[in-house]
Amino acid sequence: MKAKRNRRQLGFTLVELLVVLAILGMLAALVGPQVLNQLGGAKSKTAGIQIRDFEQALELYKLDVGRFPRSEEGLEALVRAPSGAKGWNGPYLKKSELPDDPWGNPFAYRYPGQNGGIDIVSLGADGQPGGQGEDADISN
Repeated sequence: MKAKRNRRQLGFTLVELLVVLAILGMLAALVGPQVLNQLGGAKSKTAGIQIRDFEQALELYKLDVGRFPRSEEGLEALVRAPSGAKGWNGPYLKKSELPDDPWGNPFAYRYPGQNGGIDIVSLGADGQPGGQGEDADISN
Protein backbone atom coordinates (compact mmCIF):
# COMPACT_ATOMS: atom_id res chain seq x y z
CA MET A 1 0.00 0.00 0.00
CA LYS A 2 2.85 2.37 0.81
CA ALA A 3 4.48 1.81 -2.62
CA LYS A 4 1.30 2.98 -4.40
CA ARG A 5 1.23 6.23 -2.44
CA ASN A 6 4.86 7.02 -3.22
CA ARG A 7 4.28 6.56 -6.95
CA ARG A 8 1.39 9.04 -6.88
CA GLN A 9 3.43 11.61 -4.99
CA LEU A 10 6.39 11.48 -7.38
CA GLY A 11 4.84 13.53 -10.20
CA PHE A 12 2.74 16.66 -10.67
CA THR A 13 -0.90 16.61 -11.57
CA LEU A 14 -2.19 18.26 -14.70
CA VAL A 15 -3.94 20.92 -12.63
CA GLU A 16 -0.70 21.83 -10.84
CA LEU A 17 1.14 22.15 -14.16
CA LEU A 18 -1.62 24.35 -15.60
CA VAL A 19 -1.52 26.64 -12.55
CA VAL A 20 2.25 27.04 -12.88
CA LEU A 21 1.91 27.78 -16.62
CA ALA A 22 -0.80 30.37 -15.93
CA ILE A 23 1.42 32.09 -13.35
CA LEU A 24 4.37 32.11 -15.76
CA GLY A 25 2.13 33.55 -18.49
CA MET A 26 0.97 36.37 -16.22
CA LEU A 27 4.56 37.17 -15.23
CA ALA A 28 5.62 37.25 -18.89
CA ALA A 29 2.72 39.59 -19.69
CA LEU A 30 3.79 41.97 -16.92
CA VAL A 31 7.56 41.83 -17.47
CA GLY A 32 7.65 41.60 -21.30
CA PRO A 33 6.68 45.21 -22.05
CA GLN A 34 9.23 46.50 -19.53
CA VAL A 35 11.99 44.48 -21.19
CA LEU A 36 11.00 45.81 -24.63
CA ASN A 37 11.03 49.39 -23.30
CA GLN A 38 14.55 48.86 -21.99
CA LEU A 39 15.60 47.58 -25.43
CA GLY A 40 14.32 50.78 -27.06
CA GLY A 41 16.14 52.86 -24.47
CA ALA A 42 19.33 50.95 -25.19
CA LYS A 43 19.10 51.82 -28.88
CA SER A 44 18.63 55.49 -28.04
CA LYS A 45 21.66 55.40 -25.74
CA THR A 46 23.68 53.66 -28.44
CA ALA A 47 22.79 56.41 -30.93
CA GLY A 48 23.94 59.03 -28.41
CA ILE A 49 27.26 57.23 -27.96
CA GLN A 50 27.72 57.00 -31.73
CA ILE A 51 27.07 60.74 -32.04
CA ARG A 52 29.73 61.47 -29.38
CA ASP A 53 32.17 59.24 -31.31
CA PHE A 54 31.43 61.25 -34.47
CA GLU A 55 32.07 64.49 -32.57
CA GLN A 56 35.47 63.25 -31.41
CA ALA A 57 36.39 62.11 -34.92
CA LEU A 58 35.26 65.47 -36.31
CA GLU A 59 37.50 67.28 -33.83
CA LEU A 60 40.48 65.22 -35.04
CA TYR A 61 39.49 66.01 -38.64
CA LYS A 62 39.40 69.71 -37.79
CA LEU A 63 42.86 69.53 -36.19
CA ASP A 64 44.30 67.97 -39.36
CA VAL A 65 42.38 69.86 -42.06
CA GLY A 66 41.72 73.13 -40.23
CA ARG A 67 37.94 73.04 -40.58
CA PHE A 68 34.97 70.75 -40.12
CA PRO A 69 33.64 68.93 -43.20
CA ARG A 70 31.02 70.95 -45.08
CA SER A 71 27.45 69.68 -45.22
CA GLU A 72 27.99 68.47 -48.80
CA GLU A 73 31.01 66.42 -47.72
CA GLY A 74 29.10 64.99 -44.79
CA LEU A 75 30.32 62.41 -42.32
CA GLU A 76 31.76 60.50 -45.29
CA ALA A 77 34.76 62.85 -44.98
CA LEU A 78 35.73 60.92 -41.85
CA VAL A 79 36.40 57.71 -43.82
CA ARG A 80 37.33 59.04 -47.29
CA ALA A 81 39.35 62.14 -48.07
CA PRO A 82 37.19 64.81 -49.72
CA SER A 83 38.71 66.74 -52.59
CA GLY A 84 40.52 69.84 -51.39
CA ALA A 85 40.98 68.60 -47.82
CA LYS A 86 44.70 69.27 -47.38
CA GLY A 87 46.21 67.61 -44.35
CA TRP A 88 43.56 64.82 -44.24
CA ASN A 89 45.12 62.03 -42.18
CA GLY A 90 42.21 59.61 -41.87
CA PRO A 91 40.25 57.53 -41.72
CA TYR A 92 39.09 58.99 -38.44
CA LEU A 93 36.73 56.12 -37.59
CA LYS A 94 37.79 52.57 -36.72
CA LYS A 95 35.67 51.02 -39.47
CA SER A 96 36.23 51.89 -43.10
CA GLU A 97 32.48 52.26 -43.63
CA LEU A 98 30.26 54.91 -42.09
CA PRO A 99 27.97 53.26 -39.51
CA ASP A 100 24.21 53.71 -39.56
CA ASP A 101 22.20 54.50 -36.44
CA PRO A 102 20.86 51.57 -34.36
CA TRP A 103 17.68 51.50 -36.48
CA GLY A 104 19.60 51.15 -39.76
CA ASN A 105 19.17 54.75 -40.94
CA PRO A 106 22.03 57.10 -41.86
CA PHE A 107 22.92 59.94 -39.52
CA ALA A 108 22.20 63.46 -40.73
CA TYR A 109 25.09 65.94 -40.64
CA ARG A 110 25.08 69.73 -41.10
CA TYR A 111 27.87 72.25 -40.87
CA PRO A 112 27.29 74.98 -40.09
CA GLY A 113 24.42 73.74 -37.96
CA GLN A 114 21.47 75.56 -36.42
CA ASN A 115 23.60 77.11 -33.68
CA GLY A 116 26.69 77.64 -35.81
CA GLY A 117 28.45 74.43 -34.73
CA ILE A 118 28.07 70.94 -36.10
CA ASP A 119 24.74 69.09 -36.08
CA ILE A 120 24.66 65.29 -36.02
CA VAL A 121 21.18 63.79 -35.85
CA SER A 122 19.60 60.35 -35.73
CA LEU A 123 15.91 60.50 -36.64
CA GLY A 124 14.99 57.67 -34.28
CA ALA A 125 13.09 54.47 -34.97
CA ASP A 126 10.62 56.01 -37.44
CA GLY A 127 13.29 57.73 -39.55
CA GLN A 128 11.17 60.92 -39.59
CA PRO A 129 11.89 64.29 -37.96
CA GLY A 130 10.31 64.79 -34.54
CA GLY A 131 8.50 62.09 -32.64
CA GLN A 132 8.33 60.86 -29.09
CA GLY A 133 9.77 57.94 -27.20
CA GLU A 134 11.76 55.66 -29.46
CA ASP A 135 10.77 57.77 -32.50
CA ALA A 136 12.32 60.93 -31.02
CA ASP A 137 15.28 62.56 -32.73
CA ILE A 138 18.66 62.18 -31.02
CA SER A 139 21.25 64.86 -31.65
CA ASN A 140 24.37 66.41 -30.24
